[in-house]
Amino acid sequence: MKFPRIVRLDSSDLHVFRLPAAPGEWAVPGSFAFLQGDPGEFDSKEKLAFRSGWLGTESFGRATLSEVAEIGEAEFFQVVERLARHFVEHYGAPDLAAALPAAREEADHAAALCDHKVHTLLALEREYDTAGLVERFRVIRSDRAQGHARIWQIVPDPEESESSG
Repeated sequence: MKFPRIVRLDSSDLHVFRLPAAPGEWAVPGSFAFLQGDPGEFDSKEKLAFRSGWLGTESFGRATLSEVAEIGEAEFFQVVERLARHFVEHYGAPDLAAALPAAREEADHAAALCDHKVHTLLALEREYDTAGLVERFRVIRSDRAQGHARIWQIVPDPEESESSG
């Protein structure tokens, strides 16, 4: 089975999200977190999380991108259970039994987005319109599976490393 997994191409998520998700965490869109909020009242980090943040299912932090990855059945059910516990602890679900169907629905929705090759990147755009909360997903094809070379490399600034010592 395929499922979204957090990927970090640079360090920007560390600076733009209040709680950044870690690379390698399984991810869901996590739009449920914004159903009760008013985006007009969000601070800048909440606005960015609302507009484009995937939800990591371990840290419950946010990330800009996820990638299509293979997930085992046991891991998938761990994701569902973590989501259900999160619904109980943070969103008022009365108990785990009541939260499990909603968690499974969120996980199934995330898995359905992964009808692409492994390593395909997924980006998320979210907004409110007259119909309510709207999600759009963009697919960014990757050549990683074909072994292509990187087109950029992050190199430390020599001035920064000299001044930090």
